[in-house]
Amino acid sequence: MIFSMTNTPFIFLARGLAALVLMACGLPDPARAAAPFEDTIAQRTLACTACHGPQGRAAPDGYYPRLAGKPAGYLYNQLLNFRDGRRHYGLMTQLLEPLSGPAGDAYLMEIAQYFSRLELPYPAPLPTTASPALLRQGQQLVTQGDAARQVPACVQCHGQAMTGVAPDIPGLLGLPRDYLNAQLGAWKAGQRRAHAPDCMKAVVARLTLDDINAVATWVAAQPLPANTKPLTVMPVLAPGAAAIDCGSAPTASLKALK
Repeated sequence: MIFSMTNTPFIFLARGLAALVLMACGLPDPARAAAPFEDTIAQRTLACTACHGPQGRAAPDGYYPRLAGKPAGYLYNQLLNFRDGRRHYGLMTQLLEPLSGPAGDAYLMEIAQYFSRLELPYPAPLPTTASPALLRQGQQLVTQGDAARQVPACVQCHGQAMTGVAPDIPGLLGLPRDYLNAQLGAWKAGQRRAHAPDCMKAVVARLTLDDINAVATWVAAQPLPANTKPLTVMPVLAPGAAAIDCGSAPTASLKALK
């Protein structure tokens, strides 16, 4: 159910949070303009697009990732993770801490569904200067994994085209190398967590820092497929591959793998 913010204190909270984030990102506060605040999801999410780019297209600096078109369940889980301390970034935590309880959860789901429905083109990947050896290492880990270390292929969950799987698994394409490195590094350092069992934490724990850099470099350099939308069903397991139990993924999807 979509939660309506009409005639609730959340309208004023949304306005204040938007102003806070806009100032933190060095952008002008629209509340100071002559136009009145409108109770629309597009205007209420100015607090998000101030940093994540217009309509959640991603910021040009590569630090703030794309939101548009990501699976709604994934976006919702990340909002909860920031609010509840499983992910750490002060500005996001300050933005989300007031949105607690059933009403707050519903509002976060409305935000997630709004960005998930946006269909916007992805930017072309930036050219890479990485060595062929590093790119081969990254391709091997992403597409085949490393059975000797019990490292599954990234495409086992994120899909062969790496566009993710709705509703809970994000795509990997369209993300800069530095952002991918930072997030994988955060899992390895324990600064990013998910609902138990935390499958990404278990996978990244088996990777070296060189592995992480290779994966991030290869993924960031890949061309975009014709269809960038997330899959609607989990990929078929490759021969010999084991199903992965992820706390952030729905039980129905996990049962389909077993």
